[in-house]
Amino acid sequence: MTTNIDLRSHIKQAAFAFRGYNVTNLGRSPALLAHPAYGPIVEAHLRTASEICSDTIKRPIDLVARVQAGRESVGLNDYAEDVALIAAMEMAQIRLLDEFFGVTLPQARLAFGYSLGECATLMATGVYKFEDFLHVPLAMADDCAALANDVTLAILFSRGPVLDFDTVHRLCLEISQGGEGVIDVSTYLSPNSLLLMGQNGTLIDFEKRIHDLFPKQVHVRRHQHRYPPLHTPIVWQRNITNRAAVLLQKVPGGLCKPSVPVLSMVTGSASYSDYNSRELMNQWVDHPQRLWDVMYKVLADGIETVVHVGPEPNLLPATFNRLSNNLSARIRGRDLGSFGRRTISRLVRRPWLTRLLPSNSVLFRALFVQHVILEDWLLEQKLN
Repeated sequence: MTTNIDLRSHIKQAAFAFRGYNVTNLGRSPALLAHPAYGPIVEAHLRTASEICSDTIKRPIDLVARVQAGRESVGLNDYAEDVALIAAMEMAQIRLLDEFFGVTLPQARLAFGYSLGECATLMATGVYKFEDFLHVPLAMADDCAALANDVTLAILFSRGPVLDFDTVHRLCLEISQGGEGVIDVSTYLSPNSLLLMGQNGTLIDFEKRIHDLFPKQVHVRRHQHRYPPLHTPIVWQRNITNRAAVLLQKVPGGLCKPSVPVLSMVTGSASYSDYNSRELMNQWVDHPQRLWDVMYKVLADGIETVVHVGPEPNLLPATFNRLSNNLSARIRGRDLGSFGRRTISRLVRRPWLTRLLPSNSVLFRALFVQHVILEDWLLEQKLN
């Protein structure tokens, strides 16, 4: 990660990446709020989000006080508040970048967001107004958190061959129809890894049965924290998909293209038009996140800088970093024959040549993409 980059000179080949929910969501928000120049803008966004959240969930929420106190999340009881906090800080960071440095989203090449970050992306790119759209995920937040009580998150990964996703999906369906609970894919992380969410003992059943269906290099690793089961059919149990659709019908806006092409985690490509955002966002509720497809698209489009928006971005930087490390290891291991790092650098920086090479060669761009954590970058800048 770098903070010494001049974003103004790199913005035309940049993509903005908006983070989603995690067990930690505060990041450097207290420092931004306390900043003598940034503070008023940050406070205004936090107060607006507090009002929307309080009105939606019918509980008093004061995000300004929380950030000033440096209070981190205390679990899923804070889920709705965390959603409001993340969205407010993402909008505030984008506003600070514009107000103080003249860098705006429309100047960039792409934007995308993981999970709840896609909601923020649509607000930041002008498809919906923050004041109108934020209440949609907030209205579903308490039920999503309640569903998480008996849901376990795990990563399924292969240290050998590519995972057979069709076999994974079929096994999930077989276990789910047993009636003990639902298990399904929530995110495709890479060709050899994905995230699973399973209710009750379904994940245990899945672990027992993978040895008969997959090579021995395939493993399951459970996550100790609980997460709302968005992007899975588990949300059907509280009619969250249909309820979200009804709310989306009434939200003003959604009849213009994003100010910069937005990659959808539902489709893995820049699918947003001037009218289909409601349809895509409704699918977003219960469809798995196609993170790998989005990452591939970012690299294939020649993005040179990824600006990570939000407090303490985690999954997206880590996923790019893991890909880069894996590629570096292959180069060191001489898996590429006579191709060295310098040669690869020349190849991936010549678009006409990469079009003639195997499609997967674009993955080597990951070795040279610069990553900027926006909150760190903002706090490192010297203002006149």
